[in-house]
Amino acid sequence: MGMMLGKITVETPKYEVLRTCPDYEIRRYNPSVVAEVTYDPKQLKGDKDGGFMILANYIGALGQPQNSKSEKVAMTAPVITKNPPEPEKIAMTAPVITTGDGMITMQFVLPSKYQNAEDAPKPADERVVIKEEGEKKYGVVRFSGVATDKVVEEKVRKLKESLEKDGHKEVGDFLLARYNPPWTLPPLRTNEVMIPIE
Repeated sequence: MGMMLGKITVETPKYEVLRTCPDYEIRRYNPSVVAEVTYDPKQLKGDKDGGFMILANYIGALGQPQNSKSEKVAMTAPVITKNPPEPEKIAMTAPVITTGDGMITMQFVLPSKYQNAEDAPKPADERVVIKEEGEKKYGVVRFSGVATDKVVEEKVRKLKESLEKDGHKEVGDFLLARYNPPWTLPPLRTNEVMIPIE
């Protein structure tokens, strides 16, 4: 019942809040180990979240873990999605044209007991990559509801404006962090847009 009401009961990444602003926070995240898969949604029946099942199988969320040790790996939150780099926008008298390759990367942050990539069980599915993420700094905005493309685009736009206005330099593409399962009531969901900064 708690998950349906938005309660987050799993391990989440450790971070330090460096600055709190009216519209966002600046956070420094500790190093972590992630399992990630990069895919073209067209190859997964058009499902933009299709990587979830691949990663869930690796950790054993749906049965026998698909890894070298047959070791269940605890689920954590959030599930992180890296969309393709922002498409180039070309202004014209007609509609704006965008380009992009459409690939998506989805990550599960592994439990903190895995200090190095070598500590984590080796994936049976070659599409799953285990890697270490170093300490990173992000501008972060939190929001509830369903993280539709339109909502996320607006949150990213506003966060970029705020970061630029306050003198922060972006150093990468945004991430979408979703903390709750899909059956959580939308107004009780926790989502974040994260933009890496210097």
